Formats: sequence, structure tokens, C-alpha cells
Amino acid sequence: MPRLLRDFFELFFPSTCCVCGAPLVGDEHELCTNCLLKLPEATSTLKDNNFVEQRFIGRVPVEHCSALLVYRRKTNAQKILHQIKYYGNEKLGIVMGRQLGLYLAQSGLYDSVDLLVPVPLHRRKERRRGYNQSLRICQGIAQTFPRPIVSNNLVRIRRTDSQTHKTRLQRLDNMQGVFAVKDSEALKNKHILLVDDVITTGATTEACWIAMRSIEGLRISIAALAVSGDN
Repeated sequence: MPRLLRDFFELFFPSTCCVCGAPLVGDEHELCTNCLLKLPEATSTLKDNNFVEQRFIGRVPVEHCSALLVYRRKTNAQKILHQIKYYGNEKLGIVMGRQLGLYLAQSGLYDSVDLLVPVPLHRRKERRRGYNQSLRICQGIAQTFPRPIVSNNLVRIRRTDSQTHKTRLQRLDNMQGVFAVKDSEALKNKHILLVDDVITTGATTEACWIAMRSIEGLRISIAALAVSGDN
């Protein structure tokens, strides 16, 4: 949209922040600068052996693991995730993905990553939602941490119940045999960054790894928009 026409449209139908409802100005997109600066960042996950990596010890041999935000109920982080996941705000997924990409680039830990791989949705759920939120986050990451995105190799072959109210063991059981790889050769000797919206128990990530673990020379790192727990 030409700048003049966009400014005219914004005069009568201003875009607002998805968290506080304030009008967006200048280069703000989906989220105002004030809310962005107040988000609970998971800065400690930009270091080796951080609390997220420790969740996968003995489960997934991760190279590195980071998240942008700390997720807690009734916080702005929850509002953002719900906007992306349940309220169709795919643009916000890209905006937050860009922020996550900046984190990854600045840390230096992920320089050897070859490919970005979003955690897939089952085709029926993706069709119903209209998009895969993890892919939108990947697309944002790629704008500030440029890597090719491979979104059609790791696939979800079985639908699952919601993980929201399940225990860790129930989540693991729920994720058995959910994912498969279509072309193992394409991931051979690659360092992939597996991207998800939120890490809780890590059951989804572990199920993805199980589907890929026989691939020769594969290395895996993990990035998520948010992680549950304390920073």
C-alpha cells in the first residue's frame, strides 16, 4: 500500500497494539514499543547449559536451546502466544520471530545452523487454523537470522489431543509416533534449528527428535518463542 494511502487509512482505522490496545505509530507492527520493552525476556537461555537445555538432558542431545520469552499465565507473554496460536494473528508470529532471530544472531551459539525446521501441525489442524504458527515464527527468524526454511520434510502423521492439561508423562504418551521424516538424505550431516511456539515439558521436541534420530550426522538445536518456568 502506498505510504500516503496507508497514512490516510490509519487516520480513520488505526492499528492498535495486540496487548494494551494503544494506537501503533511509526514502524510499530502488532505490538507497541512500550509493551515490547516490558516483555519478560528469557535472557539466560542465550548461555550454554541454561535451564531449558537441562530439561532435555538424557532425552534429546541438543547442541543449544533458547527462547525469547518466559511464559506465565495471565501475562503479556500469554496474550502474545494466544494471539498467534488461537486468534489468527499470524503477522504477530512473524514480528516476534524477527525478535527471536535477533537473539539467536547476537548469541553466536547458532552460527553453524544450516536449516530452520518448524514443528509441524497435522494437516487438518493447519487447514482449520489457516497457518502453522511455528512456520510463521520461522519466517520471522529468517529475516534477522537468515537460513533456509524446510517446512515439508518433518511431518505430523497422527493427530493428537490437546497437551494443555496433561502431565509430563501423559504428554510423552500422547506424542508417541506422531512425527515422521519424508527425506532423511536432505537432513544428513545438517545442523537444524527446530522451532516451536512454546516449550513446556519438551515432549513435542522429544517426539520430533525420535522421528529424526536415525539420520546420519544430524545435529539439533532448539528455539522457541517462549518457555514456561522461571528465567
